[in-house]
Amino acid sequence: MSEAHGHAHSHGSAHGAAHAHTPASDAVALRRALALTSTVLVVEAVGGYLTNSVALLADAGHMLTDAGALGIALFASWASTRPRRTRHSFGYGRAEVLAALLNGFLLGGVSVGVAVESFERLAQPRDVAAVPMLGIAALGLAANLVSGLLLMRGSRESLNVRAALYHVGADALGSVAALFAAAAIWLLGWRSADAVAGVAIAGLLVISGLQLIRESVDILLEGAPRHLDLDEVARRVTAVPGVARIHDLHIWTVGTGFPAMSAHLDLTPGADPETVRRAVHRLLHQDYAVAHTTIQTESAPPLLQVEAPPL
Repeated sequence: MSEAHGHAHSHGSAHGAAHAHTPASDAVALRRALALTSTVLVVEAVGGYLTNSVALLADAGHMLTDAGALGIALFASWASTRPRRTRHSFGYGRAEVLAALLNGFLLGGVSVGVAVESFERLAQPRDVAAVPMLGIAALGLAANLVSGLLLMRGSRESLNVRAALYHVGADALGSVAALFAAAAIWLLGWRSADAVAGVAIAGLLVISGLQLIRESVDILLEGAPRHLDLDEVARRVTAVPGVARIHDLHIWTVGTGFPAMSAHLDLTPGADPETVRRAVHRLLHQDYAVAHTTIQTESAPPLLQVEAPPL
């Protein structure tokens, strides 16, 4: 049996920068939403203490995480404009991920405290000033709606702003729970409604915290973006004219909104490496929003030729 080898390596890269970037208008919206959220956070915390409402205190805790999420989004906007250094050739997008991971753990800690207090109040209901609680919860809901409107436009184009919008939306649900609790206490005399709302808000905090931790860990472990199917990407790339096979395919997230890809391509005989690389880069950029690609092209190894035994 004879075996023929043909290795004609051609290394090349098609690079494009897809760094997470928040336009100036988005940064203004984030700053306004942060100022509004921080103000209402203080009002709810003080109001919860004065009215003896665990639901308001829980919602204030949720708004604290919202303020953190908005601060992270603003930090990401600033960090994305910082020049890359020799030691940090991808920039500083991962700083946002580390902050989000910390935010997730803090969120879990707040949820535990709220849940413990709420369950204690379920066993021993306490008097709550329902009317002031109702007004403060309504103020919190209004602030969340205004913040959501400020962030709505930027969320269509920025994953960073969209994440902040999700936080504000979850907090709006917490404000609704506090509103219902205040109304139930005021109209029905159901003192346990405050504790029930506190448990519901603690559940929202746990869900938000776990989501932040999961997304952050996925990025830090170089996991593929959840919206991408690597098998599908491999099939689409293999279908590009001139590509015989793809191997060593990696797609990961450098920072929010900044996916990157590297792969080795075996080419069909006669295929032009530069033409193939540009075609694959265009496919990934247009269909999967992956604009930073590193592609190595190689000549496909010939099929093994098996000599027939003599008759």
